[in-house]
Amino acid sequence: MKHIAFLCLGLTLVGCGRLEEVGKAPALTATEGSNAYYAMAATPMPARLDPETPSDGASLWSGNRQSLLGDRRAERRGDILTVVIEIDDKAEIRNSTSRSRSGSESMAVPDFLGIPQRLANKLPEGAGLDPAVQASSDSASSGDGSVRRNEKLTLRVAATITDVLQNGVLRIEGSQEVRVNFELRELLVTGYVRPEDISRQNEITYDKIASARVSYGGRGQITDVQQPRYGQQIADIILPF
Repeated sequence: MKHIAFLCLGLTLVGCGRLEEVGKAPALTATEGSNAYYAMAATPMPARLDPETPSDGASLWSGNRQSLLGDRRAERRGDILTVVIEIDDKAEIRNSTSRSRSGSESMAVPDFLGIPQRLANKLPEGAGLDPAVQASSDSASSGDGSVRRNEKLTLRVAATITDVLQNGVLRIEGSQEVRVNFELRELLVTGYVRPEDISRQNEITYDKIASARVSYGGRGQITDVQQPRYGQQIADIILPF
């Protein structure tokens, strides 16, 4: 009874937390304090001048990032680039298996120095030595399974370089939240990219992101209705049938 009481108390506390959001729109996640915020707020290291490179102060064309011919691709901690997500995957798998097996064994000793005949009269009723042992077995199994998936997702999100690894690989992290009425849609993207894979338009596709983690979902009134209740989820886990 104590365990049931503690379980009911825990479910009540969880429900009270959700009751505080009744009639309110989902709160947006604060951007301050995130990895992207610290990456952009940090003071960049001063660029090291190469003594062998002549100064372009007197040149008509400048090669800095703000010039017309400058490279505006993200490359430093705190820079922003665009991640293009275009997923259109299809997979179909079908398996079929069948197996059958049959076997029989029989051992009989009808005549062995007359011993079976002599023992036949002393055995209980219904027992005999012809055959002495007889066994048979038969088994069969079959299975059929199929998997069919179709996923399509097209998104664009701005991501921030949160770290530059020692080998030059960039760690990116991007998030986007859109609230429509009482439903909040959120998109999260993280991963590692190579600077040379970033296009001249300062964009990178998802298939060039190593260890990519893409999360697209939402929270709000519609999502709450689509989710099963806590009691149903607990029952699905506990009940063995």
